[in-house]
Amino acid sequence: MEITTLEDFYRQTATLIPEGINKEIGHFNVFKVADLIAPSKKKGFMPYNRRAYYKISIISGRNKAEYADKVVDIEKNAILFATPKIPYNWIPQDDLQSGFFCIFTSDFLVQAKSGVILDDLPIFQPGGYPIFQLTDEAAHDIASIFSKMYKELSSDYVYKYDLIRNYVLELIHYGQKLQPLTALYPSHTASARVSSLFIELLERQFPIESPHQKLNLRTAKDYADRLAVHVNHLNKVLKENTGKTTTDIITGRIIQEAKILLKQTDWNISEIAYCLGFEQVSHFSNFFRKQTSFAPMSFRA
Repeated sequence: MEITTLEDFYRQTATLIPEGINKEIGHFNVFKVADLIAPSKKKGFMPYNRRAYYKISIISGRNKAEYADKVVDIEKNAILFATPKIPYNWIPQDDLQSGFFCIFTSDFLVQAKSGVILDDLPIFQPGGYPIFQLTDEAAHDIASIFSKMYKELSSDYVYKYDLIRNYVLELIHYGQKLQPLTALYPSHTASARVSSLFIELLERQFPIESPHQKLNLRTAKDYADRLAVHVNHLNKVLKENTGKTTTDIITGRIIQEAKILLKQTDWNISEIAYCLGFEQVSHFSNFFRKQTSFAPMSFRA
């Protein structure tokens, strides 16, 4: 699976980097969806890939959103918060598409007074809630923020990027307010802390970006040893906090990545099996079939 860089993005869309942005730390730009719809159809714009930047989109129209291994049908309005860690794509289902999107790097928010670290925010957490369908009123509110950014980007205001940073943070907070309370306010008990560290350790192994990359941690004991807790204790706290065993969570995450690699890369089954920690293809095939009821090749077809 390829990673789309900022250079790739500008080359594919035939758009220009905004004047003065190179003087800034990081990168930011904002676009109107309608301006890029025509080029996208001709150039195969925005393939299902991971991207080397963050993206927030507000789109009105019928769409299908592919995010990780999930597909979400969008009937009218939606906002998407995309992270470099997870592949995504929008597939328009009609020609009546409108809205905005902005792209930015984590460094762009370095100068924000809040000192925000994007990957620490719930909205950008793996397994979080990145896509929200919106009412017309909510879509109007969000589009107005984008309109301000779009207008400000072409202004001569000396501190325009400071102002734009505030607009980006406003969008992020808007999205986080749409999240379930459990995602925003996790329990701070000791067991919840262990659960959080386990999930963080698990997600550090992903995404798999090369046929030569291999998972280092595969079993419940591997994770327990790394976290310096007994495997039974890890299993107990995960069961209490997630309702799933350690093995269930590990298995689910490996299956999620396996589906992505099977559908979105041309790697052979042996390479995918190796990346996911299986020494023999037959072991991977049996594992995948048991979890999905499909053979890997059948799922890829």
